[in-house]
Formats: sequence, C-alpha cells, structure tokens
Amino acid sequence: MGFQTEADVPVPAVTAAQMREIDRIAVSDFGLTILQMMENAGRSLALNVMDMLGAPTASPGPDRTREVVILAGSGGNGGGGLCCARHLHNRGFSVYRMSSIRVVLSKEPETLTGAAQNQYHILHAAGVHPVPLAQAAGVIRRACLVVDALIGYSLRGAPRGTVAELIDLCNQHAARVLSLDIPSGLDATTGETPGPVVRPERTLTLALPKTGLQRAPGDLYLADIGIPMGVYQRIGITFEPPFGRRYWIPLRVSKGA
Repeated sequence: MGFQTEADVPVPAVTAAQMREIDRIAVSDFGLTILQMMENAGRSLALNVMDMLGAPTASPGPDRTREVVILAGSGGNGGGGLCCARHLHNRGFSVYRMSSIRVVLSKEPETLTGAAQNQYHILHAAGVHPVPLAQAAGVIRRACLVVDALIGYSLRGAPRGTVAELIDLCNQHAARVLSLDIPSGLDATTGETPGPVVRPERTLTLALPKTGLQRAPGDLYLADIGIPMGVYQRIGITFEPPFGRRYWIPLRVSKGA
C-alpha cells in the first residue's frame, strides 16, 4: 500500500505500529525530541490553515468576525494542535480575515501531561485560553474552519466521552475541517471506524502517510517533521525524499493501490 506525489514520486505508507517504532528510534537513537517534531508539525498545520483560508486581505471586511477553532486532545495530537494555535496567534490572525482563535480541550488543562502540557503552558502564557466545553457547540458552529487535533495514530477502540462528543459536534456543525495526522476516530492502520469519526475536507499527515488513510475522505497532505532518512532505513523503509524545497506536499493514493 502506498501513496504518490503530484509528480508521481512514490511515498510508502506505514502502520500505527511502524510509526510508533519510527518515533521511538528518532528519539532514542537519533536524539530528536518529541517537542522538536511537534513544533514542526504545529507550524505546518498552521500553514495549512492559512492555505485553506486564502491570502491575507488588506480590507477588514465582514469576514473579520469569523473564527478558527482548534479541538485539542490530551496526547501528542492535541499538543500539535496547541502548537498550531500559538503559531496562528503569533501572526495576528485578524489580518487573515478572522478575529480570533478558539481552543477547545477534551480534558481540563490541569490534567494534561508531557508535551501537550508543555504546549498548553506556552499558549496560556501567550494569552490564549481554552473555551469551556459547554460553549464548544457554539464556537464550532460560528467557525470558518475547525482543526481536528483530538486523536492521532494511537486510537484504540471507539472514541468515548468528551472526545466522542466533540467529534459529533464537529460533524454536525463545522463548515470546514482540517485534521492533523489522522481524522479522529479513524484506525490509522486499517482505515476502519469503530465509532464516531471526523469527516475532514483535508488531512495533514505527519512524517509518512498511514495505511488507513487510503480510506479517509477529503484531500491528503504530508508534512515533514524533521525525521532523518536513517530512521526509516532502520525499519527497512527506503524511499526518495519527496519534499524538495517544501515542508508539506499534497499526496494521492498510488495508482492500482
């Protein structure tokens, strides 16, 4: 199973287990940190938000009242979403035809741990605070774009609790959706949907596409998060680097896959 670039350059797909091993080797053997890779992911995610919403406008216009909403889970995927929110905030997003960025967390901020906690603390210090869950439906309904950063490739079973509720609200009310790495609720390996699943207009997957994305709706893009080719070679994957001068590129399912 694989994908290819617009120039027909093949790009291999990996299972969730392979991606976990890639992450492990990158950190333990090559010295990359989770925060380094997350920073690259969050920056590319912010660039995809700006790409979807178009170029800046010199005139305020009526669209300034619109908002971007980031739905952030408690794991690494949520940390990437929080990092994206910071990059958008740093760019004074009112010039990109919206007045504000809204962040909705699937858990209370004090329960976050690891990299997600780190990203939240930076964002909070910068003056961006989460919207109460009770207001989630309203902000999703008003948003011009919702970023789905709830669950990554670590999905096990059907989404439950608040995450499932946010997926349902996203599907019911979001005008446009951009998913990070995997549409939340989609099995990264099989493409199966054991419960509610986000239906994005675009997915920005990280490092390498996941095999389950062949069954995902919408457009697919791939982001470089700084993993050296030697990491992939350690698990027997060799391919021509597809990015060239760019840090994220469009992909499509390989012909005949």
